[in-house]
Amino acid sequence: MHNAMTRVPEPYNEPVKPYAPGDPERASLKAALARIAGERVEIPCIIGGERVETGRLEPVVMPHDHGHVLAEFHCAGPKEVERAARAAADAKREWESMPWEARAGVFLRAAELLATTWRDTINAATMLGQSKTVHQAEIESACELIDFWRFNASYAAELYAEQPRSVPGCWNRMELRPLEGFVFAVTPFNFTAIAGNLPTAPALLGNTSLWKPAETQTLAAYYTYLLLEEAGLPPGVVNFLPGFGQEIAPAAIDHPEFGALHYTGSTAVFKQLWSRVTDNLDRYRHGYPRIVGESGGKDFIVAHPSAQPDALVTAMVRGAFEFQGQKCSALSRAYIAQSVWDRIKDDLVAQTQDLRMGDPRDFRNFLCAVIKRQAYDKHSQAIAAAREARGVEILAGGETDDSKGYFVRPTVLRTDDPGYATMKEELFGPIVTVYVYPDQRYSDVLETVDQTSPYGLTGGVFANDRRAINEALTALRHSAGNFYVNDKPTGSIVGQQPFGGGRASGTNDKAGAPFNLLRFASPRSIKETYVPPTDYRYPFMGEE
Repeated sequence: MHNAMTRVPEPYNEPVKPYAPGDPERASLKAALARIAGERVEIPCIIGGERVETGRLEPVVMPHDHGHVLAEFHCAGPKEVERAARAAADAKREWESMPWEARAGVFLRAAELLATTWRDTINAATMLGQSKTVHQAEIESACELIDFWRFNASYAAELYAEQPRSVPGCWNRMELRPLEGFVFAVTPFNFTAIAGNLPTAPALLGNTSLWKPAETQTLAAYYTYLLLEEAGLPPGVVNFLPGFGQEIAPAAIDHPEFGALHYTGSTAVFKQLWSRVTDNLDRYRHGYPRIVGESGGKDFIVAHPSAQPDALVTAMVRGAFEFQGQKCSALSRAYIAQSVWDRIKDDLVAQTQDLRMGDPRDFRNFLCAVIKRQAYDKHSQAIAAAREARGVEILAGGETDDSKGYFVRPTVLRTDDPGYATMKEELFGPIVTVYVYPDQRYSDVLETVDQTSPYGLTGGVFANDRRAINEALTALRHSAGNFYVNDKPTGSIVGQQPFGGGRASGTNDKAGAPFNLLRFASPRSIKETYVPPTDYRYPFMGEE
């Protein structure tokens, strides 16, 4: 294959399985859920392909049954980071020199394994460890991660094929080198797909990674690593470092071989890591590190007087409460015209109160538990504050219960103040706040939406009036990196809506698109002159 001009298979979005009663995949997944719930896995660090046990064990529990321990992981520390940095450097020499098709082949095979023999395991681990319904797990821990691996291979092929023009007498070409040093991938609890993509997208281009998964997502992350091993990923290309960020991140970012940060998580932590990188610029061997991050949002819907009421209610219920509002894209503030509010209020409240909540193994549930104690306490405090605040009304929900799991009922608040705390501050839970505005103040409320929150991730407009849609697209141009017209602000699909936002939401490098891959490449231009000149003098230098 050394002289073949190969093409990767045409990527396509993995179909979402419905898991309806009677479907064979439903029974298969139920069996996987029972198997994983009945195990207690001991998860090591994996460095250069070797299993490393530190002896410092931390539990992974079911958020919906926090007394049930699914796994324990060995916590990595500075010593393991140093060892992983050496392993990444050793592996990189061979990995970056491989034909790019060989690297792509690993991830294309991983996609096929996840679509088939590994699907139940990854979905079940995500459902139990992160308290996701079957649908919420299927659309991301299976389909989205499969899509990342398929589409990234295709995008890489396009990037490698993009070449400069040559003129007579010379041959110009460009190569995309991997970055020098290692990529530090810090991944979140809420999406197994993001956890799988952040260390592997740079690896596709020849980089090697140190992967620090969120503590609460470690079980699904571990199974994802085992899947990659089965797909043929060589030892040391991705080094798996479970543990706590405050111990692992400083050691990784202070390391002279640090080359890039690939991050998804809170804005506060992202700012801390960025600041630490800038403080360390003089110590890095390879110059200026790349920083790529997505860091949260305060996502919105604006409903114009011409909005379709039933579609708006569905978008609000799904956008705000699927996966307990723990998506960076989840709806958390809604601006609704008075005439529309009068038509949807009762329906919105009734549907919210009707939502079933509980264990994800009961497929009748629409949502489950929030991820951990700290999240539960934050949401409980926000609801308690709203209950006491002037001009704020709890229309639905407001109940919390942590006796068995971290359960927060889906909650709808209405406020008279568009600057109220829950209209500005990210909660990352099943709480949406509504501000009702006079129909004739649509243009004014668009300005309020743009100026209220520091974030710029997702948002959308509901309207049938095309002039209103166009006005919102213009006024809110910088308010959201992913903007939706007559749809909920969640559910981006790889290859269809590249995801990311600006302002306090991150660097907007669009996961699931060529833009993201380019951040982990260092282009080199090559010019070859066939017959070089042999005289330094130019024609203009001749005698007059």
